[in-house]
Amino acid sequence: MVELKEYGIDGPKVLRNPGVARLYEEAIRRNKGTVLSSTGALIAYSGEKTGRTPKDKRIVREPGSEEDVWWGKINMELSPEGFATNRKMAVEYLSGRDKLYVIDGFAGWDPKHQLKVRVICARAYHALFMHNMLIRPTAEELEDFGEPDYVIFNAGGCKADPEAVKEVDSNASVALDFSTGHFVILGTEYAGEMKKGIFSVMHYLMPKKDVLSMHCSANEGEEGDVSLFFGLSGTGKTTLSTDPHRRLIGDDEHCWTERGVFNIEGGCYAKTIDLSRDAEPIIYDAIRFGAVLENVGYDEETRVVDYTDDSITQNTRTSYPIEFVPDAKIPCVGSHANNIIFLTCDAYGVLPPVSRLSPEQAMYHFINGYTAKVAGTEVGVEEPEATFSACFGAAFLILHPMRYAELLAQKMRDHDSRAWLVNTGWTGGAFGTGSRIKLKYTRAIINAINDQKLIDAPTKTDPFFKVGIVTSCPGVPDDVLTPRETWADQDAFDETARKVVRAFNKNFEQFSDEAGPEVLAAAPSVK
Repeated sequence: MVELKEYGIDGPKVLRNPGVARLYEEAIRRNKGTVLSSTGALIAYSGEKTGRTPKDKRIVREPGSEEDVWWGKINMELSPEGFATNRKMAVEYLSGRDKLYVIDGFAGWDPKHQLKVRVICARAYHALFMHNMLIRPTAEELEDFGEPDYVIFNAGGCKADPEAVKEVDSNASVALDFSTGHFVILGTEYAGEMKKGIFSVMHYLMPKKDVLSMHCSANEGEEGDVSLFFGLSGTGKTTLSTDPHRRLIGDDEHCWTERGVFNIEGGCYAKTIDLSRDAEPIIYDAIRFGAVLENVGYDEETRVVDYTDDSITQNTRTSYPIEFVPDAKIPCVGSHANNIIFLTCDAYGVLPPVSRLSPEQAMYHFINGYTAKVAGTEVGVEEPEATFSACFGAAFLILHPMRYAELLAQKMRDHDSRAWLVNTGWTGGAFGTGSRIKLKYTRAIINAINDQKLIDAPTKTDPFFKVGIVTSCPGVPDDVLTPRETWADQDAFDETARKVVRAFNKNFEQFSDEAGPEVLAAAPSVK
């Protein structure tokens, strides 16, 4: 039995690891606006916050971890006293509820590296969300669960107090203390904070054991070959890794050990804005009884979800167990990665559709984590915006990015893995002049990578980015593969390429002191 008194929580009735149907009943009865969708999924709302609040993330500065943490804008510090105040507020808030929910689960499918996680929350939808996202223990495992390694205190309905804690500067606070294994959420009811909090824990613990923690999706072919897909929002990571001809290992969070790759999570968390069965049949059909829909619009009478409705947020989401994915690889483990695919949506139109990377180039592009978002759409044509996120997930890193990059390069060398840079963005010109690379071409590129048809493909060195441009790929016209040749104005291409190179190098300056000469030599250059 779980005694919440040991955490200082006393008073409420507690439901410990309730079934899915019970959580449905609790959520619909007790949370205004929570309803059942026409497909059987639970529709819930996260309130004021409809996305993560990275500026409110804090790490406790304490002797056991302070020398390891990459302090700065990503990991802002919180004093032990400040954390104690936040935790006290959370405990008092949770103690004041008439009912609480406790979910126990595992993070990590490899038993050697698995964490035991306990979630304490006041909203049934949060409990169902983490029931989906953690690995679900068997009844026997729950009996012997014992003490958790990490505990989430989700008091999202209680606002943080900047006057009480000097390091807190808003009504939200997401704080992690490695010394106690406690994670406290105040002032935000966005469910994703919980899953990403555990991801941050894995980003701290795993590299200390020479295990690479990664913000990526992973799938496996019929021969057991594994591909990893890295990419920021809008690059196609979910679309391209969810392949009916390959088994999904996981859609978001993985680790690479001495034995192979394992998924951290027991479920998937996908965006649903503009979702359709034609484009995303696997995700679409997974939204059924047991799934959670977050912040979506729907018809009041039929409860049919309108996936085009962004009146609440563009960041509409669904959470569901990985068992809802047909032919998912369960247990969610695989062999060592054969292919590492960095996806970028280059709205400037200067990166090749596919290029081969050396381990040093892979380190460089991994650390930079580049994509380019379209700044404006229908009213005129505005400049694309270069976006960088270290290791394609800077918000969740705890150690310096170079540590993860070094591990990636070492894994590549140890297991003869190949790295590829795939541009899912523009060709024939930048946004406003060119066009988006056809999805069928990108799928052909990914298929060729997975089928090992590009290993011996001819390449030529890109004069700006130094990568090996693949010049022949089955299913893709040759003239599409070299970006400069697709531009009508090649002088304009050169000028734009130089602009992007300068953005690359400027962003990398913050990491250059930690980079070795081979990585620095892999940096693009302005001709």
